[in-house]
Amino acid sequence: MPLWQIYHPEGTFADTESKRAFSADITNLYTSYVGLPAFYAIVQFIPMPQDTMWVGASNKTEKPFIRIVINHVAVVVTPGPEEDAAYKKTCELVDGVIAPHVQAKGYDWEYHISETERRLWKVNGLIPPPWKSETEREWARENRALPYEGDH
Repeated sequence: MPLWQIYHPEGTFADTESKRAFSADITNLYTSYVGLPAFYAIVQFIPMPQDTMWVGASNKTEKPFIRIVINHVAVVVTPGPEEDAAYKKTCELVDGVIAPHVQAKGYDWEYHISETERRLWKVNGLIPPPWKSETEREWARENRALPYEGDH
């Protein structure tokens, strides 16, 4: 599961189409580049009423400020000699998804990515199958979690 929580001022991402387009680009990143089932990608748009988001002890900003919290569980960066390059590539991919929906609109933004231990994750009570396994490919084809042999 990648979970994107997009905190934004009221008035930004106010229409369904802007949310759909951003969510589609996020989902495409994980289905096309990482190979995950589409239903793993969860995007939450969280509007922040005036006076609830403060930056540098001020609630007044010249531009809308977008704060994105991303949590990766299904696939995380594996420590090793290529770790720095993998983190850099991950940020470049995320930047590419954010650019047309946030940067191009002239908003200010910040994000961070957390990585959660995969063994602490379940979908509909099921432990997700191993990444790139035949069972995960079946989940992707069906676009939903399915019981399988070996789940605990």
